[in-house]
Amino acid sequence: MSNSQDNPGSTRITAGGTNSPKRPRRLQIGIAVGVLALLGAGAAVANTAASNTATATDTAAATTSPAAELRLGYFGNITHAPALVGVNEGFIAKSLGSTKLSTQVFNAGPAAVEALNAGAIDATYIGPNPAINSFVKSKGESISIIAGAASGGAQLVVKPEIKSAADLKGKTLASPQLGGTQDVALRAWLAKQGFKTTPDGGGDVAINPTENAQTLKLFQNGKLDGAWLPEPWASRLVLQAGAKVLVDEKDLWDGSQTGKPGEFPTTVLIVNKKFAAEHPQTVEALLKGHVQAVQWLNDTPAAEKATKLNAALKETTGKALQQDVIDRSLQNIVFTVDPLAGAFKKLQQDGVDAGTTKQADLNGIFDLTTLNGVTGQKTSAAGLGKE
Repeated sequence: MSNSQDNPGSTRITAGGTNSPKRPRRLQIGIAVGVLALLGAGAAVANTAASNTATATDTAAATTSPAAELRLGYFGNITHAPALVGVNEGFIAKSLGSTKLSTQVFNAGPAAVEALNAGAIDATYIGPNPAINSFVKSKGESISIIAGAASGGAQLVVKPEIKSAADLKGKTLASPQLGGTQDVALRAWLAKQGFKTTPDGGGDVAINPTENAQTLKLFQNGKLDGAWLPEPWASRLVLQAGAKVLVDEKDLWDGSQTGKPGEFPTTVLIVNKKFAAEHPQTVEALLKGHVQAVQWLNDTPAAEKATKLNAALKETTGKALQQDVIDRSLQNIVFTVDPLAGAFKKLQQDGVDAGTTKQADLNGIFDLTTLNGVTGQKTSAAGLGKE
């Protein structure tokens, strides 16, 4: 019987014959029933396996379905122009199709990344340092950088009487928010000049993280000596408040990290990792709209681009910019889907030196696979993630 169970096909079941061994009828019936039972069990197992496979496939399909809604964050800054035109000109909403687009506007990166980590938004345009901070604090579980958006467009602007770095001792400067990209850049640069700063505003140079619009007013009232700001705020202090440029951040990047002298990441696009895992179709749609927005910015004549961006800013912040401000701002920025991943180890080290982040492995912070699928090009993750 053991041979029958191991290989049922080797036993011939017959009613008799000269070449067939004679067996009692009960035994023959028993064997037949056993074989049929085995065949039935095998079919049942196969059906169960097929059912389980179908269930797993259905579950996976359900898990990775397009999201009903995408909640997107961005800032009312020219450095976030891909978001401004992507939303206002409908590139992103059209690409999302039936997925509803909701937006939220922030002043600076730490607040945006806090909202993303809390589940209040699903993706956001943001500066690189808050993205690094989130990734480090969560041990790589919180966010993925899925594209670049803008390079350049950040400057340290000061009162005209400040002629050099040495003149900053004892002065008060502003940045958009503690731990933000411009805040880190300012603290790191001051450290290289031999000045000490502390997160609470102490040290040789006081740094007061301040909302951008308030920074303009405080500078006009003589209560600030300068600020490290993104566009259009650097241009507004220069053209509307008489500030001068002491440091243009592009002059601090020689191209050794990115291969592109003068370029450094100012704005990137990040997504909540859990959301990306559950809704890859929505992330792909977002990236398609984002790529279209960046392409539009690079292909559109300057006058039309300024007009459209001003309309988007008025829609977002309630106020348009002066023509000279928007023109100067756009001259300082490069719009690109390349996040310039080669810069991120330096950006992290700047954060460590500034006391706003910790040293950690950044491998995995980028997932550029979908971006590269959308563009048909290979944007590098510089060994820090998927591409």
